[in-house]
Amino acid sequence: MSEVMNVLVNGSAEQIDAGATVADVVDRWARSPIGVAVAVNEAVVTKTNWSGTTLTEGDRVEIVTAVQGG
Repeated sequence: MSEVMNVLVNGSAEQIDAGATVADVVDRWARSPIGVAVAVNEAVVTKTNWSGTTLTEGDRVEIVTAVQGG
C-alpha cells in the first residue's frame, strides 16, 4: 500500500501519493500542460521546475489555465 498525503488543489482537499511532484498534479488535474501556470503555497513554480518540485503534506497548489477568447 502506498502512502498518501493531503494537499489542496485549487482550494479542494485532495489525496496524492507521497513524493508526488508538481508535474504529477498537473498531469492529473489539467487537461493539457499547454498554457498552464502553477503556484505552490503562493509561489510560482516555473514549468522547467515542475518535475523537480516535490510536494509535501498540506501544500496549497493552484493550477491556472490561460484561456483565449473575446
